[in-house]
Amino acid sequence: MTTVRFQADADLKQAIVSGVIRRQPEIDFRSANTTNLEGKKDAEVLAIATQSSRVLVTHDRKTMPTEFGNFITSRNSSGVIVIAQNVSLNEAIEALILIWEATTAEEWINQIMSVPF
Repeated sequence: MTTVRFQADADLKQAIVSGVIRRQPEIDFRSANTTNLEGKKDAEVLAIATQSSRVLVTHDRKTMPTEFGNFITSRNSSGVIVIAQNVSLNEAIEALILIWEATTAEEWINQIMSVPF
């Protein structure tokens, strides 16, 4: 059983990444800046997250779910969490910490979930 690791999409509020790490420093949450995701297409972002076995965390409800569906037709994904833009910062942080504490990386393979749950 492997611990969940996160990859922030370029559109994810940096305050969520910072807040998660501040509240739970053991969580491995890589920022979009670290991997130069700005301007990359959804399929490429999914591939980058999957190559490093990270669940992608995004605000993109418009195109990411469809791209995710297309992506998993030909290969596995490490998973995607779509956080609604109107979710409070605290709720987003709590949800990600709960996911980290209560699930394993293996449970996220080819799964997509929205927050709020």
